[in-house]
Amino acid sequence: MTSLGTLEDLPQSYRDKLTELNLVPLWPNMRAVLPHKVPSRKTQTLNWHFNDLRPLLIEAGDLTPMEKAERRVLVLANPGHGLTNMQATPSIYMGLQLILPGETAPNHRHTPNAVRIIIEGEGATTIVDGEPCVMERGDLILTPSGKWHEHQHEGDGPIIWLDILDLPLIYQLEGSWAIEGKAQNQTLKRDKSFAEYSAAGVVPELGFQRENTDSPMLRYPWAKTRDCLVEMAKHYPNSPLRIAYVNPENGASLFPSIGFGAMMLRPNETLSLPKRTTACVFHIVEGQGALSVDTNNVIQWTEKDTLSAPGYTEIILWNESSTEPAFIITADEAPLHRYLGIF
Repeated sequence: MTSLGTLEDLPQSYRDKLTELNLVPLWPNMRAVLPHKVPSRKTQTLNWHFNDLRPLLIEAGDLTPMEKAERRVLVLANPGHGLTNMQATPSIYMGLQLILPGETAPNHRHTPNAVRIIIEGEGATTIVDGEPCVMERGDLILTPSGKWHEHQHEGDGPIIWLDILDLPLIYQLEGSWAIEGKAQNQTLKRDKSFAEYSAAGVVPELGFQRENTDSPMLRYPWAKTRDCLVEMAKHYPNSPLRIAYVNPENGASLFPSIGFGAMMLRPNETLSLPKRTTACVFHIVEGQGALSVDTNNVIQWTEKDTLSAPGYTEIILWNESSTEPAFIITADEAPLHRYLGIF
């Protein structure tokens, strides 16, 4: 590899002239932004253990009332990107959100796309443009860019979910903003997307990408997804059990920026994922096991944990139970990489 000139090779007077005109020489930084063969990666392999985080989230409920928070969230920040940047991967934000009984997270809308994965609790509803979406464990609930949404909790005990947004991407594009709105008092009498699309929304993960519009299905019930994976296991005893969440009307990913999927690991099963360009996050719905990245970075996981792993790596997952399957929801930047032609 050719050794390029450094900034120190240039006379100070020349460097001062460049600075005055807001100029920077490329060649001293060429290898940093265009490394050979494999990109530089800031995403670290990490597990946010739910049992460690839950007490702090509950304490936040005591320390900060809803009217002082708007959204009571602890951000899952990957230290490789800097904690203040609120990134789990280059373009994915994640946070654990808490609502207590009787509370409402007020109505607003914003430019980033968002998905909620329900972790704990019952009796809460997300209202999206007037459509009530019941929040049950493992469900995916969509609040696409620009849609009004609020969260109401009329049950007992706290409800906790995982927020996944393309906020870092939209923020870096200088397009991130929100608008507050009035409470959505007039709502539909049913969960429309569940009633009309309750048997749709998941397909085998084929790696295709079609033209994307907002999915008409806002709630993807975990019970349906789990049943699909269990049924697949009966017919494909030797194949990986993975599905993709898609728009039921056109087969496109839920968002053009983030793709979502789910997988099932049979008892004692080890699964080596295809090596891919995109970083990935894993939310454990059921089970316990381990994840390794490039064979030398092994971390344990159990249900309700959330993990991250960088792209361009060999990722292996295994289920440590000899009797029970494990179920995992995934999120990655594959739709964005495909659109950009770098997948």
